[in-house]
Parts: sequence; structure tokens; C-alpha cells
Amino acid sequence: MNRKYFGTNGIRGVVGDLITPGFISKMSSAIASMLKNKGTVIIGTDARLSSPFIKNNVISSFLASGIEVIDLGLVPTPLIQFAVKHLHANMGVVVTASHNPPQFNGLKVIDHDGIEIDIRKQLKVEEIFKKEQFTYVPWNENGSVTRMNLKQEYIDQIVQSVNIDSIQKKKMSVVVDTGNGAGSVVTPELLRQLGVRVITVNGNLDGRFPGRGSEPTPTKLTEMSKITLQSKCNFSVAHDGDADRAIFGDEKGTIFFGDKSIVLFEKWFMSKHENKQFVTPVSSSSAVVDIADAMGGKVIWTPVGCIFVSRKMISNNILLGGEENGGLFYGLHQSVRDGAMAAALMANILAETEKTFSDLVLELPKYFQKKDKLPCPNELKERVMDHIVAAIPETVELIDMDGVKLIYEEGWVLIRPSGTEPIFRIFVEAKTEKKTNEIMAKGMRLVQDALQKSG
Repeated sequence: MNRKYFGTNGIRGVVGDLITPGFISKMSSAIASMLKNKGTVIIGTDARLSSPFIKNNVISSFLASGIEVIDLGLVPTPLIQFAVKHLHANMGVVVTASHNPPQFNGLKVIDHDGIEIDIRKQLKVEEIFKKEQFTYVPWNENGSVTRMNLKQEYIDQIVQSVNIDSIQKKKMSVVVDTGNGAGSVVTPELLRQLGVRVITVNGNLDGRFPGRGSEPTPTKLTEMSKITLQSKCNFSVAHDGDADRAIFGDEKGTIFFGDKSIVLFEKWFMSKHENKQFVTPVSSSSAVVDIADAMGGKVIWTPVGCIFVSRKMISNNILLGGEENGGLFYGLHQSVRDGAMAAALMANILAETEKTFSDLVLELPKYFQKKDKLPCPNELKERVMDHIVAAIPETVELIDMDGVKLIYEEGWVLIRPSGTEPIFRIFVEAKTEKKTNEIMAKGMRLVQDALQKSG
């Protein structure tokens, strides 16, 4: 099941290196060939400077393959996913590299159900690409392009998924940091239509992501934090480059990793619904289990990657999923991670209580987390992983669903090769900060030693 180009979340690479006009033309021709000369594809892009040339290449390949194209322009990834189902299209293609730095770009390929294509189809695309078995049509059978704006339809579905009356009565104020990315075109307007006062940060579209970069980690959100406190807002929310994730902060300006928000969503959802199941990757906090146990619910684990969460939700008829990176999957809207939906749902949760955001967080099980990463060339990842596994003592409990998760009495460490960047990621959680630092040191040494042996 090894893929050469598809990673955890689509195809990504540096523009001018992997991502060239020739590569995009061939790859999009391979993707188009999956449709066998008929059907409709939805396309949209994030704000990256390279997105226009890539989008035009993709459109050309689909037209040459006899496929009708609907171009939604610059929009968040979840809007493309919504549009595929809303318009009963056969496929969607998003030109984006999500949270990667601005020199990266890539493609996310969306299946007819609004979820990214599975690994089997990814392998099929790569096989067509390798063999260049493209299916072009005669000149008089080329497809055509229709430009469409579905932003309001997308917003309307989110509005219908929350209690707008409660939100309007609360008269909340929220800081939204869209990081110069695609979330700028939806989330501020969505919250305003819900009756929320919105203060935007980094709301201008700019593919260089000059404000604070394309990944909304807590250390990069200091401006959002200060404005939230100074303006006495109820909470804050920040998106990544294509706005499928949401990182939240409380009314005091404290910014949280996504593990806190997904546990808040889990607790609220299980208090409201009979379907008390929650899908999440092995990288998530043990707090999700604590909450599920307390609410009479169940946690279903998956490998890291939004496609695994979405597919598990669909196959098991589960309505809620979450990732520690800030991904919320709200099945009553759509079973994919959606940053705008997360922002609206958080407003809904706060509207239904007299408690503040910080009050709600204090009620959650307390763990300490730490995350780090080490550079590793993609071609060495498998060898490094082998050395890591060989160095793990037999006495340590091991889960190998995705990378390796080592379970200690006091906490755990997850070590896995990134599916989107040439790095190894290390996630650690424990009951105390001291133990978290100790376990992180162990995990870093394991990876560093393996890298040295593999070099």
C-alpha cells in the first residue's frame, strides 16, 4: 500500500521541485482518467501564489478528458467538499497545501461523497500516472467550465446545524485569525450571520502568509490572544491555510492545542445525543477516553489522517470525530473536518451555558502535552522507522496502528513519519509536566539515534 505521491492528506511538494506544470498536468490527467471521459468535477483553490497556475493546469487536463468543470474560485477546502455532494458531482479537486509553508502546494482529491479518495483509489491514480494511461477525448468532445459561487449555500447549511436563536441572544464577540488564508472568505461572514460581533486578524488574502504563517500553532497566535483579552471577547478561533482546521482560545487570551477543543465538542455532543461514539486518531489525548467513559460513550481509534476518521465515521454511522490538530468532523453537517463549522459550533456551545470558555476547559481532564519534530528525508523514513522499532524494549506496551505509540505507566509517546512533510513527528502526553518532558526526551533520543543509524 506504499504510495509515492499521496501522503496523509493529498499530494504536496515544493513549487518548482515536485510541483511543476508538467507534473500537475500529468497527475491531473491521471485523476481525470478515473472518471472515464464523463462526469463533473468541482475545483477550488487556497490563497497560495502558485494556486492559479496549478488550477489552470488541472482544469485543462479535465477538459481534455471530456469532464465538465465547476470552478468555485478561492474557497476553503470544506466548501469544495460540501459542493461535491450538494451538486452531486463525481469528484472534487482542491489546489492547496493546507498548513505547509507558502513555497509548497498540492492537490486534495475529493470523492463523490465529499471525502478524500481512499488509498485504493490513490494507488490507482499513481498507477495511471506512472504508465501514462490517460484518456483524452477528441477535440469536439472537450468539457467546459462553469464558474459558480456557493458560499452562501455552504454558510446556510452550517447555520441550520446550530441553534441560531441561542447564539444571537448571547451577543458574543469573537476574534477570528484566518492567517491570510482561505478561511477569510467564509468564517467572519458566517459568524456575523449568526449574530456574533467579529474582529478579524490577518484577514486579507495573501499567499505569502505574512501575518503568522499558514499553521495556527499556539505560539504563533499571540496577536489573536492579545486582541481577545483587550477587546473582552468570548473566544477566539484561528484557521490553517485551507480552513479545514480550527484552533481556539478562551476569553483570557489562552490558546489551546486542538485536543482541548475536540474534548469540549465530544462532551457537549455526548450530552445531547444517543449516538455516543467518537472517532479520533491515536495521536489524541487520553482525555477523550475519560470523557467517553464518564458520558457512557465509546472512542474508536484510527491512524493519523482525516481520511481515516471520515471513512470510519461513514462506515460505522458515527456523527462526531476530532483530531488533536484542531480538526472537527461534525456528521450532522458533513463528515469531514471543517474549520468554519467548528467556529459556529463553539459559539453554539458557549451560547447554551452561563460558563466562560475557560470555565469549560477547567472542567476537562487535565493532561500535559508536548509536540516536536525532527527533519528526515522521505526516502529514509521507512529505514528510520525500522531502527526505532528495533530499539524499543520488549517490556514497553506498543501500538503500531500508525508509527509507534509507546504506552508507559505515567503517559505515552507517539512517533510517526509525517505524511505531508519530510519530518518525524513526536507527540507526548502525561499527567505531569515533568513526566511529559522526560518522555519527550526519550522519544527524541529514539528518533535521533535511528536517524544516525540510517544516515
